Amino acid sequence: MTTAHTPPQPVSAGLDLTGMLQHAAHVLTTQTTAALGELDISPRGFCVLAHALPGGLTQAQVAELSRLDKTTMVVTVDELEKAGLAERVPSPTDRRARIIRVTEEGRKTVEAGREITDHVHGDVLGALPEQEREAFTSALVRLVNGHLAEPMASERPVRRARQSRK
Repeated sequence: MTTAHTPPQPVSAGLDLTGMLQHAAHVLTTQTTAALGELDISPRGFCVLAHALPGGLTQAQVAELSRLDKTTMVVTVDELEKAGLAERVPSPTDRRARIIRVTEEGRKTVEAGREITDHVHGDVLGALPEQEREAFTSALVRLVNGHLAEPMASERPVRRARQSRK
């Protein structure tokens, strides 16, 4: 006797996984934005500074590490330059490229920002039972570096959520 095969129900059956991830990202962004407010820098600006800090990276390389499109990167570096936290310098190997150099004030901002973001992230992870934290972060890293690493092409363009401006 054969039985009909019923596909297993996904773990997220009945859950709005997309909506929950978007909501979680939005809330975490608002918490991080508020916390970094004391340094007068946005999470996006902090991300760019932190990735540029080791030095020698072009604007395009920092944009890729920060997962920013070209236009957003230009606007962000403009803001960082205006605040005296970073500057664009010519690349010694490609006259078309610009290296993002973090200023001394920018270095201090990254150090202070790391303490702040570590605290925010610690609060988030602290809301989970200890035994679930590593599983959660490990799974998230695997998804972001694997199945969810690149956006899928779509006939209908999908815009990223707008970031609030100060």
